[in-house]
Amino acid sequence: MLYPRRLTPLLEAACLDTPVVLVNGARQTGKTTLVQELREETSPRTYLTLDDSVTLATARADPQGFVQNLPERVVLDEVQHCPELFRAIKLQVDRNRAPGRFVLTGSANILLLPKLSESLAGRIEILTLWPLAQVELAGEKSHGIVDALFGESLVTRTLPATPRAELIQRILRGGYPEPLLRASEARRRQWFSSYVTTILQRDIRDLANIEGLTSLPSLLGLLAARPSSLLNITQLASALSMPYATVYRYLSLLEATFLVERLPAWSGNLGARLVKTPKVLLTDTGLACHLLELSEKRLEQDGALLGGLLESFVAMELKKQATWSERQPSLYHWRTQARQEVDIALETRSGEVVGIEVKAAGSVNLADFRGLRTMQESLGSRFVRGVLFYSGENLLPFGEGLFAVPLSMLWS
Repeated sequence: MLYPRRLTPLLEAACLDTPVVLVNGARQTGKTTLVQELREETSPRTYLTLDDSVTLATARADPQGFVQNLPERVVLDEVQHCPELFRAIKLQVDRNRAPGRFVLTGSANILLLPKLSESLAGRIEILTLWPLAQVELAGEKSHGIVDALFGESLVTRTLPATPRAELIQRILRGGYPEPLLRASEARRRQWFSSYVTTILQRDIRDLANIEGLTSLPSLLGLLAARPSSLLNITQLASALSMPYATVYRYLSLLEATFLVERLPAWSGNLGARLVKTPKVLLTDTGLACHLLELSEKRLEQDGALLGGLLESFVAMELKKQATWSERQPSLYHWRTQARQEVDIALETRSGEVVGIEVKAAGSVNLADFRGLRTMQESLGSRFVRGVLFYSGENLLPFGEGLFAVPLSMLWS
């Protein structure tokens, strides 16, 4: 089953005015399918993958000659395997800046890998394809809630409630296309197991070009066990009996392969965001649940673990929707020195902020808005509104600019 991807219009638009378009994202999120559909439906182009050993050997032997002999329009899949191609592509683009010449895919974030990010500034547009968003799974034509949070009045109304069992199932299954198609839980577990092995033993080792990455699974599992927690590398290093520098490097590799995402701390001082402690979360709750060997029964019984995974789930849903929204806000978390917190802060380029809290409960009360009210008072006119997502059915105001919003609004 093919799910329509909301990134498709952005990819098509980029190919009309940009010489090089890169679709970044974790393995098995659907990048190859996305670019092949573009090739078939809008503009014929040759497809080559560097996962093929012969193609990769040819590219590495003579990057410039390889690129010079490519057809006029080409898709190059998994370009992170041959970073030398980027310089050769730059030389070709400088000779001919025709839009849409090179469509690339990569399972490593080139913005975090200096070798790959060299020299294509002004020539490349980078799009990120995350695992499927819930709105894509639902087949909804809506682009989601992100723009609505900034641009529309939230009107009191009734929406579908999300029973606890359904919420847990959404968290357990995640958004990777392949395991969603598997009929049994055992087959899904097998897919995730093979996926983790491939990423950790092949892709990350290729990026790092070193052996001895045996502690990476332990680090990934420890991060999964602390969903949406503040990043404390010293504490992680102590728990794993590893040097601080090693944990820092391993964490960077997990980020580079889109398994882990940092949620920076918001601050009115732009420079301060770089020194405040970020949160860290796995980018797919299905993968996190697999690493923790979680079942529906275990999540039903452990409210604290469910709450952390739900916060990660909502953060990534908003992250996915932000990639195709008009405003494309950045995501942060918000925390005062007095430890007043808001789970997620969405900020547009113009400085408008929407605060978001997440609760698994089916009802809320005024006390649940304490952090959002503090944020509202602190930000003044920059604060657009505060939203508390919960599993109930009624969208209701809780004071000026504050709303309780059903979680189902993320996908329906």
